[in-house]
Amino acid sequence: MTKNSLISSIGPIRQLAFTPKDFDAAVRYWTQTMGIGPFFYIENAPVSNVKFRGEPSNVKFGLAIAYWGDMQIELVRQHNDAPSIYTEPPWCRTNGELHHVCLFTDDINKAISAVHDGDGEVIVSLDLMGGGKAIYADMGGGEGLVEICEVSPQGMAGFEKMRQAAIDWDGKTALIPV
Repeated sequence: MTKNSLISSIGPIRQLAFTPKDFDAAVRYWTQTMGIGPFFYIENAPVSNVKFRGEPSNVKFGLAIAYWGDMQIELVRQHNDAPSIYTEPPWCRTNGELHHVCLFTDDINKAISAVHDGDGEVIVSLDLMGGGKAIYADMGGGEGLVEICEVSPQGMAGFEKMRQAAIDWDGKTALIPV
């Protein structure tokens, strides 16, 4: 394995993601205790062509994203009982443990090659709104998942608006529906 085939060669971690058992309590913790906000909440994540372990999946979930400096904090809540990385062992984590980290890439195919070169397994693949793509990879060792996103320019512009909102956040509005 060469340094260029390591997951870390894709780029820095851009997001820390959690799947809390009590979503509302997690929002309160991050906004009131940690001072991070506002969270932008998307009730139904705009994803399509979801494949879980290579098979089509009808998983439905919502997510909330806030910025802590340049780092996204993401809270995920699944709405249905479809098998997924949010409900299936060994990936389900609901007691405050980190669920996954996320990296951004300009080349999802190169990222998939890095996963395979590192003896990892792509568990989920999906299409993002605006033409982006994402994968979730298990790199082994039970250490959680790595999400790798090829984010569209539209998606990056949306993230930048969220980051700017965090800079001026007055601490009053915790959750903003999108």
